[in-house]
Amino acid sequence: MAEHRDRGRTARAQDAGSQMDAQRVFVAPPSPELSSRPVPATSPRLSPAGSRRSQPEGSSGSHILLPLGQLSIRPLAPVGSSAPDRSQPEGSLRLHPLGSQFSPKDESGRSQPEGSCPGLLSPILQFSPLPPAPSSPNRSPAPSPRGSPQPTRSQAFPRSVRSQGPTVRSDSIQPSEVEVEKYFLNGAELNKAGEDFRIYIITWNVGCSVPPSDLTGLLCLNAGDGKTDMFVIGLQEVNSMINKRLKDALFSDQWSEVFMDVLSPFSYVLVSSVRMQGCLLLVFAKYFHLPYLRDVQTDCTRTGLGGYWGNKGGVSIRLSLFGHMVCFLNCHLPAHMENSDQRVDNFESILHLQQFQGPLANGVLDHDLVFWFGDLNFRIDDLDLYFVKSAIQGNKLSLLWEKDQLNMAKCCEPVLSGFMEGPLTFPPTYKYDVGTNTYDTSSKKRKPAWTDRILWKMKNQISQSDASSSISQGLSASLLSYGSHMQYTESDHKPVSAIFSVKFSACLVAPLVHIWVRDEWILPADARVTYQWSPIYMKSSWDWIGLYKVGFRHHKDYVSYVWVKTEDDAEGGRYQHQVMFSEESLPRGTGEYLLGYYSNNMSTIIGVTEPFQVKMYLFLFKTTLLLNNLFHLNSVFVY
Repeated sequence: MAEHRDRGRTARAQDAGSQMDAQRVFVAPPSPELSSRPVPATSPRLSPAGSRRSQPEGSSGSHILLPLGQLSIRPLAPVGSSAPDRSQPEGSLRLHPLGSQFSPKDESGRSQPEGSCPGLLSPILQFSPLPPAPSSPNRSPAPSPRGSPQPTRSQAFPRSVRSQGPTVRSDSIQPSEVEVEKYFLNGAELNKAGEDFRIYIITWNVGCSVPPSDLTGLLCLNAGDGKTDMFVIGLQEVNSMINKRLKDALFSDQWSEVFMDVLSPFSYVLVSSVRMQGCLLLVFAKYFHLPYLRDVQTDCTRTGLGGYWGNKGGVSIRLSLFGHMVCFLNCHLPAHMENSDQRVDNFESILHLQQFQGPLANGVLDHDLVFWFGDLNFRIDDLDLYFVKSAIQGNKLSLLWEKDQLNMAKCCEPVLSGFMEGPLTFPPTYKYDVGTNTYDTSSKKRKPAWTDRILWKMKNQISQSDASSSISQGLSASLLSYGSHMQYTESDHKPVSAIFSVKFSACLVAPLVHIWVRDEWILPADARVTYQWSPIYMKSSWDWIGLYKVGFRHHKDYVSYVWVKTEDDAEGGRYQHQVMFSEESLPRGTGEYLLGYYSNNMSTIIGVTEPFQVKMYLFLFKTTLLLNNLFHLNSVFVY
């Protein structure tokens, strides 16, 4: 196998030598005979029909499902460019061509006025908008995609982690040894110890409805401070009819699409998603946090019909956040007043059955921080309908708290020990007449209840200063706001959101890869990339570097890509290489882009650059003019 790999690499190098200079940059092989890479026996890979090379494992592992037709044809090249003679990563989809189902919509009119979030009721602590950070002194930020706000270079990347090469063009981009050492030793300065990491969690039973036309109020995108680092969105009762599920099997579901459309202009990227029938969980993060989100895994547990049906149960996403293990668990528990004990039993079963791989945290409660939320369906006991409605109308909600089934269960059920929740200072979120803010007027006249909840638990909690914060070794979490959004009437439930401030006393991770790139790509020769791995990184021949337009939605939303080279440096120990994007794969026109290094073994992006400019108009004009002149001279000569 090793001899076969060496012969293949020698053949590729000889073929590339006739087209490129002595830098030996890496491009896609021109023929299938030269393009095969060794495939581990334990990881079989499938290639789309018509593919000219094997596809990288991992790029097909996304939770975004693709149209069936996209698996049999090569994706289109960007408008105005010739199609590159190469295939895409398996299961991936170039998202920018016209007609793509993931093609971003034109939202050039979107703005982000300053102010508070009007849809969030009864916050515990409403933080004030922060003044905008000054622009980078080196250059002013380029216009944001779709007219939406983007962080400036100085906001997004401290100098210690900027993956940026020299501003002058040269034949090579070679970082200094001091710069490399500083990067790998101090790269975690992106989120320094004690800094505020904001997590915004939403739970909403959408009642099989279609997404509303405007979700900016729900996401508080008009708050203006730009402090949210991560969005976690848990939905229940997403339409799971047979015909709808078949459509979602071929296309990504409607709710995932709309959240990606809304959040991507604000630099949020879909990290992971998981769905079990009507339960959907999405995690988004700022793109510059991606290298510090690792060991991402998902799980789901069915509890409906004795564990055979997924109308009830839980879905989870766990990840390592700056070296701290965090788990998000979205549950839909059994309904009806009399089933409080069954709800507790189901939650205990979910905790027992959810298992993850890795030495640090196998079960849900093994994580350093657990967020538990969803339509938990706990009701208000004993009190009659008239008393409950009167207390709500008189804003005397405290009269209902002691009869809330979840509050009572937390006092006596061991499985709920340690779970914390903010005070219920907002009206019960169930049950409303659809399209109104009026509690149930049907013949059933369901009693209002706080069925939609967000709780959290800290592992090895040291102290608890108040009901809204918790502290553990190396980690602390505090609740900033907790409330409902009354303006959304699409369902008989109101959405509930909570904002958490998470602080790390120590950042336990450093970057695994560093990428150097020029500030501007004007000529094809500028599209040269230098990258270097950390010595502890387990590289793979199936890793690739993607070129992304600022505002991309997930790791497959690249404009083009290039395979990495994994041979060790001839000088030994530096793990440093250069690759180049082919001319035909470069975007035409001008825009702001960034590079992301996708790790096949980790199934995530482990390195990103800060944004840089691509300007190809002048080169295209000169090339077209030259070709026209040559054609004209040739015609005159023949005549």
